[in-house]
Amino acid sequence: MTIFKIASISLLASTLLLAKGGIADKAHSAGLTAIPTDKAALMKLIDPKNTITDEKVALGKQLYFEPRLSKSGIISCNTCHNLGLGGVDGVPAAVGHNWTANPHHLNSPTVYNAVFFDAQFWDGRSPDLEDQAQGPMQAAPEMAAAPSLVVERINSIPAYVESFEKAYGKDVKVDFKTITATIGIFERTLVTPSRYDDFLNGNKEALTDAEKEGLNLFMDKGCTACHTGIALGGTMQPFPAVGKYTYANVGDFKGDKNGMVKTPTLRNITETAPYFHNGAIWSLKEAVQEMGRTQLGSEISDVDAAKIVTFFGALKGKKPEITYPQFPESTAKTAKPDFN
Repeated sequence: MTIFKIASISLLASTLLLAKGGIADKAHSAGLTAIPTDKAALMKLIDPKNTITDEKVALGKQLYFEPRLSKSGIISCNTCHNLGLGGVDGVPAAVGHNWTANPHHLNSPTVYNAVFFDAQFWDGRSPDLEDQAQGPMQAAPEMAAAPSLVVERINSIPAYVESFEKAYGKDVKVDFKTITATIGIFERTLVTPSRYDDFLNGNKEALTDAEKEGLNLFMDKGCTACHTGIALGGTMQPFPAVGKYTYANVGDFKGDKNGMVKTPTLRNITETAPYFHNGAIWSLKEAVQEMGRTQLGSEISDVDAAKIVTFFGALKGKKPEITYPQFPESTAKTAKPDFN
């Protein structure tokens, strides 16, 4: 089914659904899903393999902020996925080892709510957060640390070894996979429920009339063909689909082997500029209109784009309270920082 047909069906169904049950019912029918309010239901979504424990989360948080996991000793996961900045770094292309910008001019996607994505990375090459954590650590323009260096540094610090034993048991092997998987476990907890979720969960007053109008327009325009599900994104989609992307010449990223690109989440979108895989657009209104042309084959007016952006404000969620951790001190055996 083409995107045009999806948009037409959405528009046709819109009037019927609104007459019958309102915008919330229409949203559910369009595939939009709320973050559950019930803790047990949420845990089933974010922890299907039952790996999350308080000890693993605490250790994973420490490692997420740990700069010694990088070759230089000054870059952490939080450098590009800053939890105080909506889970991003706020620059068009990620900057890493030796002040190197991403060679493909790729923008850092948010880590918040990434647990709900079908795949990780812009080309979807990782299936989950635990696997994804291995990539940036090893990438030369990012943290530039060989797995052997990461393992050596962590095992040279007795307090870290003790924390791993506390989290996994005395027989744990503190290897690269366990270290990165522990970071992924922490990232699974970075979920941000919003007023939008309250609305879908039954609170009709959670959104303003203007936000409801924007949500309705968002659905009628066909945006839910890609921005759907609990993540409002996170699936692999063709990009561009029907029109040329205005900033296609910024960087050389073309998606996966089939030209598919991971759809970014719209949750907390007001905090995560610049937009698109190459960070080429800073204005949300422009981003909405660009998506209309490239993905839907339609021109979205300034007025309609502004209404949709108003709805986006309701997607700003409540962040987990994160305190910056204290790290155990290095020892004589800990490998020194390396800027080469």
